[in-house]
Amino acid sequence: MECFDFDTWLSAVRSLTAAQRGRVFRELALAEAAEPSDDGAEGSDSACASTGIEEESPKDPPARGASASSRGRGMFANVANARFAQGGCPHCRSPEVGPCGSARGLPRYRCAQCRKTFNAFTGTPVAGLHKKDRWLDQAQALIEGESLAKAAERCQIDPSTAFRWRHRFLAALNFDKPERLSGVVEADETFILESFKGRRGGLARPARRRGGKAAKRGLSAEQIPVIVARDRSGATLDAVLPRLDAASLKDALGERIPPSTDFCCDGGAAITAFARRAKLKIHVLPAPGNPKPEHPEFHINNVNAYHGRLKDWMRRFHGVATENLPTYLSWRRTLEALDDQSDPNAWIMAAAGMGPYYYGIQ
Repeated sequence: MECFDFDTWLSAVRSLTAAQRGRVFRELALAEAAEPSDDGAEGSDSACASTGIEEESPKDPPARGASASSRGRGMFANVANARFAQGGCPHCRSPEVGPCGSARGLPRYRCAQCRKTFNAFTGTPVAGLHKKDRWLDQAQALIEGESLAKAAERCQIDPSTAFRWRHRFLAALNFDKPERLSGVVEADETFILESFKGRRGGLARPARRRGGKAAKRGLSAEQIPVIVARDRSGATLDAVLPRLDAASLKDALGERIPPSTDFCCDGGAAITAFARRAKLKIHVLPAPGNPKPEHPEFHINNVNAYHGRLKDWMRRFHGVATENLPTYLSWRRTLEALDDQSDPNAWIMAAAGMGPYYYGIQ
């Protein structure tokens, strides 16, 4: 960027809202982690000055082919910059945060108000996990949707550790959903076979091998309902329903679909009752893929295509335990939201509670 353009951009920083500043810090952190440069100290100091955090940088420029651990440390500092810029101290929310040495491979910080110390991941699901030099490998395994055996081999950890890492890395994403959908919203339910995968005993039926098939044809108590709602920007809401009725849909979607939207559905009794109670503008498409000629823009093709991508992606796991199904929905939702921007650095951010919907997707 030319100096004049940079000065112009910098002069407008003070007019940004808190949410916009948070998004700026997140994008700067991801850009710095993805494209490290020898002369990036000045930009790092500028970002730290805005949050009260000062990064310690080596006197000599880093050699080429930096190790995974050194790349990880840089990313962890960037996570701290982005996280504390938005929320301040994780204990008292004070913005007065400063450096306070390091421990276990992570830079630590101290709050000037409550005097407590913490690191970039304090208060997040991944706090306390060891072998941080392999976290970027774990993030890459999530991007590629690898099995536990392949993820364990990539990260050089035990498969039981790989299972724990997977769910700890994905835990924060269960809460990372768009605040609201807008414009044309498509919603439809799909069904996923109930599974007790991982349970060693106490089953009311014989165990299935590698996912198996339902004992009954069509819909039954063995099929778990999942609702998916998407707008045309790609923002996605999903949830596992205890039962397919209007009350469950309201609990899942809440106030995230405002009355100003055009709500497209297949006319099912439960989803229609929910839409009427929420006072939505309903467009019923009884034949998916065949919109009405007078309104070709109203259809549910996008949400049905998402159902197909979700189920095709889940086949690699040969059945997902129903108790873990919300986590796998969040995993797929994040893969779709990050799209071509998906890289290990973004997934480290997401594991720290700053997923793609944290600042909102425009």
